[in-house]
Amino acid sequence: MIDSLSYIGFTSPAADEWRTFGTEVLGLQLVEPRSTEDRTVRLRADDAVQRLMIEPGEANNLAYLGWAVSGPEEFAIIVSNVTSAGFTVNQGDAALIAERQVADVAWFTDAFGFRHELSWGLLTRPSTFHPSRSMSGFVTGEGGLGHAVLIVPDINAATAFYTDVLGFTLSDQVHVGVTIRFFHCNSRHHTIALVGVPGMVGVHHLMLEVKSIDDVGIAHDMCIERNIPLAMTLGRHTNDFMTSFYVRTPSGFELEYGWGAITVDMSVPWTAQSFDSTSVWGHKPPSEPLFPGILKPFVAANS
Repeated sequence: MIDSLSYIGFTSPAADEWRTFGTEVLGLQLVEPRSTEDRTVRLRADDAVQRLMIEPGEANNLAYLGWAVSGPEEFAIIVSNVTSAGFTVNQGDAALIAERQVADVAWFTDAFGFRHELSWGLLTRPSTFHPSRSMSGFVTGEGGLGHAVLIVPDINAATAFYTDVLGFTLSDQVHVGVTIRFFHCNSRHHTIALVGVPGMVGVHHLMLEVKSIDDVGIAHDMCIERNIPLAMTLGRHTNDFMTSFYVRTPSGFELEYGWGAITVDMSVPWTAQSFDSTSVWGHKPPSEPLFPGILKPFVAANS
């Protein structure tokens, strides 16, 4: 039912640092502020007017996940499906529609406290994206912005939500002390992944895929030259074969910057596999917890 991860938003006391990190290191395009009072950092990865937003805030947090559907009929269906599952869906007002630059939007909060925004018609301006440094560009299109990895206290309950309510399909599973499940909704190997950590909830990383392995290497070198902390070294994953590295963003969560992932053929049934390692080679972490990200104790809404 969900087509892609259309956009994503965070709050952070370090929002302003994304003006240089997002452009000079990642190559995203900075969007001009909408007014003299506008302090939200908006970044483009393609011809869509905005994909990644960081709003000033007292703490580092995932503010919302923006899910795209293909049109108004599909929008009504997904809203009905979420409502039938027991969630209160709020119709976006004119101000939110204008802020997100979409044709229509609705939002709800899931059982773990994550805000999900359902939308269609993200404003696009063809042939207007210009990377902020010399590079080949980002892999988006029908695959959307990229993928997000969330930390959840109950991976089985979260799996049921993403598959039964939002319509994702399990791609595969990795068990490395914790269980990680990967889900797709388009040809991207996974658009969402879940890490089961009892008693905790948060966001681990956001992935951006570029069109050239050289773009990965250049960004990797820039992080080292600028002493930007790497969360994991260059490596290749076992399940999607992405060659990537992980950098610690100014807002605490990690960003995977990669190239070359396999795709899912949506015309044939997918067979999920299991793995006991996240990487074929590389991806060596420093001496810190395996899944730090933006993490906080989980407190159920009705507790």
